[in-house]
Amino acid sequence: MSEDDVTDLLTEAYIDELETVMNYLTNAIVLDGVHAEEVKSSLAADVDEELEHARLLGNRLKQLDRSPPGSEAFEAGQSSLQPPEDTTDVESVIDGVLEAEEDALETYRSLLEAAEDANDPITEDVAVTILADEEAHRTEFRGFKKEFPRD
Repeated sequence: MSEDDVTDLLTEAYIDELETVMNYLTNAIVLDGVHAEEVKSSLAADVDEELEHARLLGNRLKQLDRSPPGSEAFEAGQSSLQPPEDTTDVESVIDGVLEAEEDALETYRSLLEAAEDANDPITEDVAVTILADEEAHRTEFRGFKKEFPRD
């Protein structure tokens, strides 16, 4: 893989992180009900971490003489993480977070592989750092999911 592959993946991840910030923030605001408080608190805390991921990715793009994209390059893709019509449907938000985290893990694994192939150890380090955070998010939300009864 080439440096272009690395910067394409960095750009994709940057946009995804910013979309995640928007969706986590919105869901942290709108969820209601008995089961919502812990999930809302986790989402609110994760907003800062996801924003930091975007900063890391944007700074790495800048170091590679590229610019992180602006809002005109944004195309929403996290349909499963949209705020639910029923604001007590906490489980659908948990499912959306799990899907978003799986997508993020796939992106960061691809970025790690591309960076290794391009002999770019700095981007490798960025990918590993963020990958560890995303794995922790997934683990936390898997725990939330276990609290809901199965049909």
